[in-house]
Amino acid sequence: MNGFFKVPAPINEPVLDYAPGSKEKLALKKALKDARSQVLDIPMYINGQEVRTGKLQSIAPPHDIKHQIGNFHRGDGSHVQQAIEAALAAKPLWENMPWEQRAAIFLKAAELLAGPYRAKMNAATMLAQSKSAYQAEIDSACELIDFLRFNVQYMSEIYADQPTANGKAIWNRLEHRALEGFVFALTPFNFTAIAGNLPSCMAMMGNVVVWKPAFTQIYSANVIMEIFIEAGLPAGVINLVFADGVSTGEAVFNHPDFAGLHFTGSTGVFRGMWNTIGANIAKYKTYPRIVGETGGKDFVLVHKSADVDTAVVALARGAFEYQGQKCSAASRAYIPSNLWEEIKTKLVNEVKSMKVGPTEDFRNFVNAVIDEKSFDKLKQYIDDAKKDPSVEVIVGGNCDKTKGYFIDPTIIVAQDPKYTTMCEELFGPVLSLYVYNENEFDKALDLVNTTSEYALTGAVIAQDRYAITLATAKLRHAAGNFYINDKPTGAVVGQQPFGGSRASGTNDKAGSKANLLRWTSTRTIKETLVPVKDYRYPFLAEE
Repeated sequence: MNGFFKVPAPINEPVLDYAPGSKEKLALKKALKDARSQVLDIPMYINGQEVRTGKLQSIAPPHDIKHQIGNFHRGDGSHVQQAIEAALAAKPLWENMPWEQRAAIFLKAAELLAGPYRAKMNAATMLAQSKSAYQAEIDSACELIDFLRFNVQYMSEIYADQPTANGKAIWNRLEHRALEGFVFALTPFNFTAIAGNLPSCMAMMGNVVVWKPAFTQIYSANVIMEIFIEAGLPAGVINLVFADGVSTGEAVFNHPDFAGLHFTGSTGVFRGMWNTIGANIAKYKTYPRIVGETGGKDFVLVHKSADVDTAVVALARGAFEYQGQKCSAASRAYIPSNLWEEIKTKLVNEVKSMKVGPTEDFRNFVNAVIDEKSFDKLKQYIDDAKKDPSVEVIVGGNCDKTKGYFIDPTIIVAQDPKYTTMCEELFGPVLSLYVYNENEFDKALDLVNTTSEYALTGAVIAQDRYAITLATAKLRHAAGNFYINDKPTGAVVGQQPFGGSRASGTNDKAGSKANLLRWTSTRTIKETLVPVKDYRYPFLAEE
């Protein structure tokens, strides 16, 4: 299937720096101004049609909660059912379209995003998800562009994967089919790139999709659909619905043609869906593929040989970029006693220098958390820590939701390595530290490995190569993405395929060929070119 076509060799999209006076900064500021000056009316997209229900839900920036930028039309189970029917109706033509024609659509989408849609997409992510200009650039522009381009390359490699051995007068080949039925993409608020990748990578392989984004990401999801439609995506291939979780699940998980789930979100939600799918397994025509990336309680382990400045930057960036609202954010850290005072002084000073405020002011390093529920949860953790004599809040701790959901970057030092915030996923700008005896690195490794149920990302900071070797071996199953002398965030498509195991998910590595393989069902075809005409084998002949 890949004999005559080569796709353009993918390269990672360069990250623009938005320096003062730069073309990209002027374009982004204009896009932000334009977006703030209007209230968008955002429909669902079912079978290529804009669907409006009149049941409107308001959208406001998390950092400017009194300023409305849009309304979206809420759907219900009937709209999810319509989306399923539209997907199944689109399936025959889509899965039989030559793969290079499907590829062209998503390569065009990447070019549209890299060019005319770049400022609009970044502005949408900055406003509705309260992400800084740089964080939006690396997410909603560069990473999504990379997903689209690299996945096309991976798709071509999958189709080119054919048997190397053939018997006499036999031709063996593989057909990498789309799954039989429709697939469901459920995407999170925190990465626009994930929201674009989960439905598109499945569609790329010939599947048809029902896509439900987090309500707090609908504003930028709308731009993604605009791009896909302009790129030529046929009606019904990806259907975007805005129903609540219960009614969506009722329609999707009870349908006999349900064939796969691609999910990024909370561990609790993922486990609940897995239970439902398991209970309904006899209803389905096929065994559904279940791919999920869930939570993390990601660590930074500093060794006594570590370079202090390296450790400080890994902690500051790893914990507080995008307000710690990354599955990969540094959430717990283990500091050796010999470096503690120096790290503490430098880290506190760095955190105090971070400006907190709205995304439209490019000088702000920390912006708002996503919504009031998140704000209230995080504030409760911080308030509890302030009252607990066994812990100390050494910087930050201020919370204010008067104008937006702002929480200052906060560091908690715990005397007990199993203190609540050392164990539980907080998903906010709160870093918990434990200081260990510098000569008990083995014990620190055991703590890292056993404290959390998650195993998404982690980092070791050390100059001693024996220590790095030991940590790499001992923490083999503690992180699916493991970093040496770096922060535990910032995986790049084509460089660090992303995902973790244990309670962090199925580790199917978004941004790799392995993930795309999950959305195919392989058929082996053996063709005998000169068929046998007699059932008798030579051994049957008389002596």
